[in-house]
Amino acid sequence: MTPVSEGAVRGGGHLAVVPPGERGATRIADRVVSKIAARAAREAAGKLPADATPPHATVVVRPRAVDSGRAGETTVDTAHIRVHLELDYPCDIGARCREVRRHVAERVGALVGMEVPEVAVHVERLHLAPAHGVAQGRTR
Repeated sequence: MTPVSEGAVRGGGHLAVVPPGERGATRIADRVVSKIAARAAREAAGKLPADATPPHATVVVRPRAVDSGRAGETTVDTAHIRVHLELDYPCDIGARCREVRRHVAERVGALVGMEVPEVAVHVERLHLAPAHGVAQGRTR
């Protein structure tokens, strides 16, 4: 049995090589990218407050022309992501947002194969972490 190379199609007993520009493309729905981004934000945010709503993401996918040096241009999809989450307070908000941005861009790029030039983190609410050993309520 002869191995079939990438781009080769078996038909009529012989192999026909299909040029890369004519092979088609895989389209990944924006909703799928949003779910992956939200999951990555959940992973990066660490322990969230018990009453916090889970992180969610909105994604805008735009095609971008890339000059590959070959005949014709190829396009690469870029994902512009906005992540919404709630954090406990006190915490280093800047560091947690930076980690969420980094992790979301890395995971979406690795799992979906899109470029992620922008991840905006929107902190919707801060939850006051309960102080351990301090009386709750009003002090007189």
